[in-house]
Amino acid sequence: MVMIDAGDGVRLHAEFSGAGTALLFIHEFAGDHRSWEPQVRHFSASYRCITYAARGYPPSDVPAAATAYSQQRAVHDAIAVLDGAGARQAHVVGLSMGGFTALHLALAHPGRVLSAVAAGAGYGAQPERQAAFRAECEALAAALEADGAAAVAERYAVGPARVQFQNSNPRGWAEFAAALAGHSALGSALTMRGVQAARPSLYALSDQLARVQVPVLIVAGDEDEGCLEPALMLKRTLPRSGLVILPQTGHTANLEDPGAFNAAVDSFLAAVERGGWRQRDPRSLSASLTGIDEPRPQAAVPPSA
Repeated sequence: MVMIDAGDGVRLHAEFSGAGTALLFIHEFAGDHRSWEPQVRHFSASYRCITYAARGYPPSDVPAAATAYSQQRAVHDAIAVLDGAGARQAHVVGLSMGGFTALHLALAHPGRVLSAVAAGAGYGAQPERQAAFRAECEALAAALEADGAAAVAERYAVGPARVQFQNSNPRGWAEFAAALAGHSALGSALTMRGVQAARPSLYALSDQLARVQVPVLIVAGDEDEGCLEPALMLKRTLPRSGLVILPQTGHTANLEDPGAFNAAVDSFLAAVERGGWRQRDPRSLSASLTGIDEPRPQAAVPPSA
């Protein structure tokens, strides 16, 4: 484990496991670097796994200034971790808040991203839900400041997209809830306001996302209501993307069903590395269901001798 300088005086706790191509994991709001343990155990046999705690999440530093937290800063931090690990390029796997950062990395630094997995990325993204989402973010931040992380964790850990984890894996859920209760109330509140509430809508970035050539895997639990529609939007927008829906799964997909999650990511990484992850054929975007009403495609003209 190392402490990496993020460039603005903030130090980030990072851990490395295994050898091979770099595989960077970026955690969600309710998680931290420990949340990826089932993935590190699986993938460190073939990849150099990199996990880190975001700013505001001990043992990383917890800056007290609100201006130290933003989506842009989260992207800079991920690049700082890659630089600190000596990784010029990496596959990137992110969940929720980390999934947003993975997508922003593909947008801003495509040369550093071999592929991106965006799991559970969608909360607050739909334009009609943004105002309500931001209000809820502010309420959560205020509760963290007033009541502390442990009290908030008691409610947050049994939210509508977390009860699936509690029901399917009570022991794993209890570990998740205990880790959440131990987070910094200050760091979590500032992250909620500066990163979660203030980040741009993915829908507003659709034109930029449509030009991304980085291979992307989109993952969503079928009971993660806040992410289902955004997942479909991302699939329809990103030209080199695939979509996996995990059955009877909520938001904490990598911990709820690590076997299915790891298998999906493993298959995706293997396809990318062998050059088999394709760009979507534009003919599949026809408004016709059968193609029978579409003009017949012209035969390709052979090149002149």
